[in-house]
Amino acid sequence: MLHLHDQIREAVAFIREKWQPRAKVGIVLGTGLGGLAQQIDAELTLPYDEIPHFPRSTVTTHAGNLVCGTLNGTPVVAMEGRFHAYEGYDLKQITFPVRVIKALGAETLVVSNACGGMNPQYRAGDIMVIEDHINLLGLNPLVGINDDRLGPRFPDMCEPYDKRLIDTALEISRKENFVCHRGVYVAVLGPNLETRAEYRFLRTIGADVVGMSTVPEVLVAAHAGMKVLGLSIITDLCFPECLKPAEIADIIAIAGGAEPKLTKIVTGVLATL
Repeated sequence: MLHLHDQIREAVAFIREKWQPRAKVGIVLGTGLGGLAQQIDAELTLPYDEIPHFPRSTVTTHAGNLVCGTLNGTPVVAMEGRFHAYEGYDLKQITFPVRVIKALGAETLVVSNACGGMNPQYRAGDIMVIEDHINLLGLNPLVGINDDRLGPRFPDMCEPYDKRLIDTALEISRKENFVCHRGVYVAVLGPNLETRAEYRFLRTIGADVVGMSTVPEVLVAAHAGMKVLGLSIITDLCFPECLKPAEIADIIAIAGGAEPKLTKIVTGVLATL
């Protein structure tokens, strides 16, 4: 079996046969957020199952394509859909696309997700800029023998989300006149949603929103020396005393309705790079 570094080289070589520009930014689009990819001037769209060593997306709301092109003139590589541990993939598989995006030249990674809001100041459809995270997956993609060609053995995590990018995102939301919070994202394994007691616990330990993704990708991006901007759309409210069953169709609809705000932030941030 090929080592991770060699798998990355094979995937990059396959993409380079069809798309030669050097990427500047990588974008990961989560549940219900694939519409941002339509804003990209696409020069190449590759289904994941055509790219060597890429996992196959099993979530029906994720298109499962790698889109290469430009967004507002910036060369980008965007993932239409991501992978999750609850699908049965290990975290090295889940984060493999981030390694490939980095190898294609990207120095900045924008990650987005749909999540549950636990902060009582949040409302469904709001955007939250991630300023920090808590990893409760019980897993880490950096476990194992370290390849120094990919990053250091002990990557520092004092600033996993770039402060300048956070400030820029918040400034864009103020100019565009829509609500945008800054807060802490906690990642859990899933696929079930949380119990009332679990929501109380997660809020107590300092989390503002909860989801089942993003953190592994950010850990690998930090390992690779990338700057990260994290954006969450609050699609359902997770207040223990008035908890209602979450409807997936409603979550997708709310994510889709809020996506124009996310698109304004992403395109605005790219204009400053």
